[in-house]
Amino acid sequence: MTDLIQLGKQAKETAYQLGLMDTKTKNDLLLHMADELEKNTAKILLENQKDLDAAKENGITDAMLDRLRLTDERIKEMADGIRQVATLPDPIGEVDKMWKNEDGLMIGKQRVPLGVIGIIYESRPNVTTDAASLCFKTGNAVILRGGKEAFHSNKILVSVLQQALKQKGASPLAIQFVDDTSRETAQKLMKLNDYLDVLIPRGGANLIKAVLTTATVPVIETGTGNCHVYIDKDAQLEMATNIIVNAKCQRPSVCNSAETLLIHQEVAADFLPVIEKALNEYNVELRADERALALFEQSIPATEEDWETEFNDYILAVKVVDSLEEAIQHINRYNTKHSESIISDNYFATQQFLQQVDAAAVYANASTRFTDGFVFGFGAEIGISTQKLHARGPMGLAELTSTKYIVYGDGQYRK
Repeated sequence: MTDLIQLGKQAKETAYQLGLMDTKTKNDLLLHMADELEKNTAKILLENQKDLDAAKENGITDAMLDRLRLTDERIKEMADGIRQVATLPDPIGEVDKMWKNEDGLMIGKQRVPLGVIGIIYESRPNVTTDAASLCFKTGNAVILRGGKEAFHSNKILVSVLQQALKQKGASPLAIQFVDDTSRETAQKLMKLNDYLDVLIPRGGANLIKAVLTTATVPVIETGTGNCHVYIDKDAQLEMATNIIVNAKCQRPSVCNSAETLLIHQEVAADFLPVIEKALNEYNVELRADERALALFEQSIPATEEDWETEFNDYILAVKVVDSLEEAIQHINRYNTKHSESIISDNYFATQQFLQQVDAAAVYANASTRFTDGFVFGFGAEIGISTQKLHARGPMGLAELTSTKYIVYGDGQYRK
């Protein structure tokens, strides 16, 4: 079993040194990590194949298999993500604001690392490099605990990053890996209060619920994605169809894919047959309410559970609504506060939707698939936070920092 206490001690010691590292040194090391990642592509793909073979034996769905699979292109994207992190402004040491109080003290609010970050995640190997690069840039030591499905992939990725640090004389302990995927070890990590400053879960609903109910370490909650697209009565048919197909079918296993389609009753008869034909090319199973059932050639009745489910598959729940207000009400009742979209040419309708829908990212006339740290210009992301404290939405560099007050005086004492 992994000695978590030892990992924690090493991380805490290393975090102090990372906090003192200057920006140029961090950026140079990140660029070297990216280069080493690409140089070791063949080795990484070999280990990833072990995970893919095991997943197939266990009957994993094609959509979930896609989350796990690495390719030359995806490894290059991972390396490019690290390079983009290196180009971003370093928030550490920034003084957000400074003011003088009545006592003549100069008070500044400065950004500092969180310290030691623990991350528990599932399936997607790219989380390993995203998390490692963002934590490193912000001077945080990180302890990574991936899922058993991607064990070999995660292990080789961490090994390559650690080796890159060693080659440049930096401590490989800045990025550590829990090589035990047992539930017992995960639960111990959740209670490593003496060493972890924060714990971030990234995965399905069961994982996040387990962390929230078990952890004694402070948690930043990243949410599941029960995302909706609403087609308003003033939507363009072609635009709506393209966005629905993209949001549902491009990568159905990821958290920003659409799970429910809502459509205004005035345009349902014209839109739904067209959308069904487009989704049929991807063999999407449609689970529809009574009014939508009558307009589809092939669908099954939706259940109450379908409205609240993140399918992570080629399944789409469909409901006809009487108004924009009903669509907003449905979304706010069933969504997971992740990403929501309205398709409409009506400015006032889009503004009402943007203001009244409660979610981390709300779109007008765009796919929910854009909710991503890389796309938002953060280089990578730790996850999509669906909570409202400290961080919300894609978590980049700024969200991995805290603040402290620096105070300059010239002999003042409080009377």
